[in-house]
Amino acid sequence: MVDSIPVDPTVVDLDVLAAWMDEHGLGAGPITDAVPLTGGTQNLLLGFTRAGDSYVLRRPPVHKRSNSDETMRREARVLAALDGSDVPHPALIAAESDEAVLGASFYLMEAVEGFVPTASMPALHAGDPDIRRKMGLSFVDAAAALGAVDHIAVGLGDFGRADGYLKRQVPRWRSQLDSFSELDGYPGPEIPHLQEVSDWLELNCPTSFTPGLIHGDFHLGNVMFRNDGPDVAAVVDWELATVGDPLVDVGLILAMWPEPGAESDLLSIQPWEGFPTTTELVDRYRLGTERDMSMIEWYGVLACFKTGIILEGTNARAMSGRAPKEIGDMLHSVTVGLFERGRSIIASLG
Repeated sequence: MVDSIPVDPTVVDLDVLAAWMDEHGLGAGPITDAVPLTGGTQNLLLGFTRAGDSYVLRRPPVHKRSNSDETMRREARVLAALDGSDVPHPALIAAESDEAVLGASFYLMEAVEGFVPTASMPALHAGDPDIRRKMGLSFVDAAAALGAVDHIAVGLGDFGRADGYLKRQVPRWRSQLDSFSELDGYPGPEIPHLQEVSDWLELNCPTSFTPGLIHGDFHLGNVMFRNDGPDVAAVVDWELATVGDPLVDVGLILAMWPEPGAESDLLSIQPWEGFPTTTELVDRYRLGTERDMSMIEWYGVLACFKTGIILEGTNARAMSGRAPKEIGDMLHSVTVGLFERGRSIIASLG
C-alpha cells in the first residue's frame, strides 16, 4: 500500500466522497492511501482504501468533453451487466450518475491485482515464452467471452444501434477524417491507399451479422493479466463499449497485434517471443464462437482504417498547433503503417 498523498479536491473531494460512501454503506472512517493511478489518458483513476477495503474510483477528466458524464454512466452500466459472466472485468461496487456530488458522474470498482503488459511484465512472464503464448490465448478467449454475452438478456438491448452498424462504419470515419481539414494548418490527409482501402471496405461489407457487445478498444494496453500466471485478470477501459458486431474487436486484434519482425509502434511489448500469431488467435476465437468468421479479414482492414483515422486526428491537431509536433509526427507514421497493413491484408486475399 502506498503512503497517503494529497489529492486535488477539485478533482475528487475525499470528504464528500466519504460522506457519499457512508450513504451507500461502503465502509466507515477516513479515506486513506489515496493515489492517482495510471491507465488511459481520457479519464481519471483514483485508488484508495477505507476500513481496510481497496477501491478504485473512475471519473471524467477535469476538463470534460460534452459526453464525458454519459460515458461514465455507460461504463458503469456495462460493468454491472457483466456481473456473473465469463468476461474478466473489474467488479462494479457502486455508481453515481448525479454530477453534483463530485462535479462529474463516477463509479467505484474493485481494485484488480495484475499488470498491463504494455507497461512491463513481471519476471515470471518475461522469462517464459510458454506463459506469453498462454497470455495471448487467454486474451483472445476474453474477446470470445464478451462476444458470447447475450446483451439483451443482461439488460443492454438498448445500449447501441445494431441495425446498419457495419454499413455506417466507413462513412462515419471518412466524415471524421474530412472534419480534420477544418483545423488551420492541416493541409488534408497524406495517407497512402486511403481511397483504395475505403472503397474496398464499402464494396466488401458483410451483409449480415449477429449483434452483441463490443468493447471498442480491445488491445493489450487495455487488459490486465494476473501476476501469478498467464490468465487475463480484467479487461479495462470500457468507454467505447456499445452494441454492434463483436467481430470488430477481433479485427482490432488483427490490426494492432505485433507480428514477428514488425513490432507495433503502439503496442511495444518486450519480450515478444512466444506470443501467438494472428492466425493462431483467429483459430482460437473460432473455438469459442458460433459467429461466421469467413470474412474476418474485412474486420482487420476496417480496424486499420478506423484506428489510422483516429490517430490522424492528433496529427491534424499537431499541425494546427494544438498538440506536440513530435507526437503528431509519430502517430502519423503509425497511421501510414496501419493503412499499409490494411492494404497488405487486401492483397493477401487476391
